[in-house]
Amino acid sequence: MKLRNRNIEKLHTDDFDALIIGGGINGAATAAALAGKGAKVALIDRGDFAGSTSMHSSNLVWGGIKYMESKDFALVRKLCKSRNHLIKSYPSTVQEIRFLTTISKGFRHSPKYLWAGTWLYWLMGNGFTKLPRLLSPKNIKQEEPIIDIEGSIGGFEYSDAYLHDNDARFVFNFVRHSLNYGAIAANYVESLGAEREGQYWITKARNVMDGSTFNIRSKVLINAAGPWVDQHNALTGEKTTHQHLYSKGIHLIVPQLTKKKRVLAFFADDGRLFFVIPMGNRTCIGTTDTHMEHPEVDVTAEDIDFVLENINKRLTLEKPLTQDDIISTRCGVRPLAIKADQGSDRDFLQLSRKHVIDTNADSAHISIFGGKLTDCLNVGDEIAEEVVRLGVNLSDINYRWYGEPPEPVKQQFMDQAKRMGLDAMTAPTSTEPLSSRLWRRYAEQAMQMLEKIRQDPTEADILIEGTEYIRCELEHARDHEMITQLEDFLRRRAKVSLVVHHEQLRHSKGLKEACQVLFGDQAEERFATYFAENRDTSQPYVA
Repeated sequence: MKLRNRNIEKLHTDDFDALIIGGGINGAATAAALAGKGAKVALIDRGDFAGSTSMHSSNLVWGGIKYMESKDFALVRKLCKSRNHLIKSYPSTVQEIRFLTTISKGFRHSPKYLWAGTWLYWLMGNGFTKLPRLLSPKNIKQEEPIIDIEGSIGGFEYSDAYLHDNDARFVFNFVRHSLNYGAIAANYVESLGAEREGQYWITKARNVMDGSTFNIRSKVLINAAGPWVDQHNALTGEKTTHQHLYSKGIHLIVPQLTKKKRVLAFFADDGRLFFVIPMGNRTCIGTTDTHMEHPEVDVTAEDIDFVLENINKRLTLEKPLTQDDIISTRCGVRPLAIKADQGSDRDFLQLSRKHVIDTNADSAHISIFGGKLTDCLNVGDEIAEEVVRLGVNLSDINYRWYGEPPEPVKQQFMDQAKRMGLDAMTAPTSTEPLSSRLWRRYAEQAMQMLEKIRQDPTEADILIEGTEYIRCELEHARDHEMITQLEDFLRRRAKVSLVVHHEQLRHSKGLKEACQVLFGDQAEERFATYFAENRDTSQPYVA
């Protein structure tokens, strides 16, 4: 909280080159890019960073193979290159994974036709990943015994990528980079609208935690509010050439269905791709695609029935999955960018997730529409170019603002971890060695954790039952990750509430101790507030 409080003080005393509204993937990447290139940047979000669409993704970083069917090859080519760039830039976090796709009789294309498409996809990605494979039904059953091959005419396997950790964590690391570069960022700060006065935007902001209001001055205003971009533009009186349509997607988190580290892909009853995605010792299944009129959404009984029905049709499990197997759910909207004059009657199933940057040069205002995790580095660089066009001087325009630290830094960490026998301290229930986990999540900041563990080995103990989070991680989160509410840690900095049952958390002694670490004297209050405000997401929403 100290970091957040200091930053809020600076928000209303400093002048900024750019104020970014919204801390999802678009806003976080923009903040890191601009701050890294030398701009004086402020970033605010009315909730927590990655608190909406950016925490409800499939955790996939993919080149958009589904856009091959609509022949949007330019977009596929761009996304494949973006995927490759992320794999190279974040090798510990963004990793290649195989997709095994099963085709049923009567599908609109044959397996061989689709397999040929995966070769084109592989070529469009510069042959960066492993080669595609054509599979017979027998091959599929040998590879993944849980797949029901009755009615299957074959399938294929190809590569894309996924986030080893959760999506919201990936987003926060961009926020963390922006802070390291000198940006001033604060969560739970709401924009109440802005007006242009002379050479500056004056944005009226409200501290959500105490209700106080103040003004933020910036030369450029960047609207990265995700699904709420249109609403914020209405507040500021900005007219844009684009607007959003909304498509709701849900995923269910269930116990681990297969220990094979690959994504199982099917075509659901509505014809769209449907995934079984590894998530540590859990499995994520989905998604749906439901047109919505507004961005506020929740999981319904119909959503859950659709996912369970589709997965049970396609897998031969000892017992079919039921509502009782659901540990948690993810539910968000995809903001889809369209031309403002095209209306809302478009076929949203055919719309892509490409981002659009809409700039008003007269008022120095930028809106970011659409977008997805895969294309985040392009968003950052493109916004930097736009800001320069608006007259902001970037002192280090060519700075590489993203990526893991250089290999020698990683090697230094790994050598030190090896000397102190860190991996021998890994809990038997963990899915990976401590050295890999700490480096992936914290990079060079994990050096401080090694020293804490060396001085006190109990710092490597798991604190919350059923998770992999060790004591010194909680202390790091308290000091460096702007944990304001308990949900910020449980759902976004970590993925605890995704993989541990709600009621198990409610009775967890380890969680209560974690609250003491995070919030001190306010621990009981924050614990009670979380369970009062957050329901068990394994149950459908009832209005």
